[in-house]
Amino acid sequence: MDPIISALFFLLHVAAADCTGGPLVDVIIDRYDIPRVCPREVQTEDFIRYHFNGSLFADGKKFDSSHDRGKAFISQVGLGRLITGMDRGLQGMCVNERRRITVPPHLAFGSIGAGGIIPADAVLVYDVLLLDIWNAEDKVQSRTISKPETCTRTTAPSDFLRYHYNGTLLSGETFDSSHSSNKTYDAYLGQGDLIPGMDEGLVGMCVGERRIIIVPPFLAYGENGYGTTVPPQATLVFEVLLVDVFNPKDDLIVEVKEVPEGCTRRTVAGDYIRYHYNGTFQDGVAFDSSYQRNSTYNTYIGMGYVIRGMDKALQGLCMGEKRRITVPPHLAYGEEGVGELIPGSAVLVFDIHVIDFHNPNDAVEIKVTHKPQECNVISEADDLIQYCYNCSLMDGFDTWKIFIQFGFVIQGLEEGLSGMCVGEKREVVVPPHWGHGENGAAGVPKSAVLLFELELVELQKGVPEGYMFVWLGDGPDPLFPAMDLNGDKEVPLEEFSSFIMIQVKEGKGRLRPGLDSDGIIKDMFDNQDLNKDGRIIEDELKPEGDEESEATKRDEL
Repeated sequence: MDPIISALFFLLHVAAADCTGGPLVDVIIDRYDIPRVCPREVQTEDFIRYHFNGSLFADGKKFDSSHDRGKAFISQVGLGRLITGMDRGLQGMCVNERRRITVPPHLAFGSIGAGGIIPADAVLVYDVLLLDIWNAEDKVQSRTISKPETCTRTTAPSDFLRYHYNGTLLSGETFDSSHSSNKTYDAYLGQGDLIPGMDEGLVGMCVGERRIIIVPPFLAYGENGYGTTVPPQATLVFEVLLVDVFNPKDDLIVEVKEVPEGCTRRTVAGDYIRYHYNGTFQDGVAFDSSYQRNSTYNTYIGMGYVIRGMDKALQGLCMGEKRRITVPPHLAYGEEGVGELIPGSAVLVFDIHVIDFHNPNDAVEIKVTHKPQECNVISEADDLIQYCYNCSLMDGFDTWKIFIQFGFVIQGLEEGLSGMCVGEKREVVVPPHWGHGENGAAGVPKSAVLLFELELVELQKGVPEGYMFVWLGDGPDPLFPAMDLNGDKEVPLEEFSSFIMIQVKEGKGRLRPGLDSDGIIKDMFDNQDLNKDGRIIEDELKPEGDEESEATKRDEL
């Protein structure tokens, strides 16, 4: 308080003259700038903070100014701490209102004046701008601006909060904003990390809620203010958006969204899992998504390859299951976060969809869905088969369409096709180490578990690997007379071919299936036609069991 004015608080004087020469008996108030909204007016016993210019009515000479001192004036109204004229003139003011208060001498410094600055019997004029108003009985005021439709949890003492705010004085002047630094304000609630008014005003908020919190000075920074931004005895107004809340005692929160029917197996530690996810913060802001990369996240479970919370949350799931997993920071990336992607102390929310999982020790799973009543012949190694199949990923998306397949197959499918009857149907689950492995294949993602729906259409029994023809019993003995169909002691290629085809037709011998029979027979003939004259005679046909005679049976290609 100005020393001249404070020394003369209780002086009351009478007799003043207005501009017409008549006595000015009371304060004259000119409210020349009134805000449109005025939630509160100055009353007796209120504390106020205001700027003023004080001048003499007679000649306009300025005798005092808070603006010149660079510091607003603070006082209590209506208890004689101000000259009587100001006690009266300040009543009913609104924050941001501007007034011109004309005070007669008897309500100012009377016939004595003040310290050689204010003459005797001087009429005083004060131009006042009200900046702040509060009362010793004031409490923290909270008003919710917006709130999410669902709110499963509200803030409580000992919680750790992350929030954005805009901080203004009661006059609307900004003193700080977390938005300007693009970084939330993070603190424990109710443990002295915040000013008392914020400790109180933040209680009961939901993530995503916006709230106005008005804090009186004695619950803020009080008489000292805060640096150069918050003046002494300033009421503070915070517009708060709660971004995140957790408690150090929090565990994972797991919400099961969808579980497919017929779940016979759930994930355990040591399994390898492929899943899609959307990752967001508690306020719904996204930070990562496997869908955007069009690639599943693949990892081992329970072996420390992912954050602790996910390592725990990924156990006990079914293929195709959908879950929402909320991970507190002490089970995620902690106080440090991850660069600019994950802020420190951030709660993470993952919406996951399990595509498939397997264990490195898994075998091929075979389920027979249909089997003919008669099943006398079954598929085995070296057989030639024709089969229909539909191959899909475990999330149901087709990898290939149904068609007839011949030739080489992956190891797991070969396992699944063994021992089948014509007409039999199976469902075969092939883990990646029995399929296309870590590298995948065209249309098959890396480390993908495959589901085959199989139907065996046709089966041709094969011959041992490396053979072109085998006898299905004892062959003719002696062999050459049987081959020499016309008895002329020589066997050309045409006669040799007729002999072999007769054996196949009568079920006495079998050619290697899936290859050109004429080509196989020609190779067999050439192996016996030692002098390459286009005919086989008895001397060229080696006795059965002789090393050379094996050439009639073996495929040397």
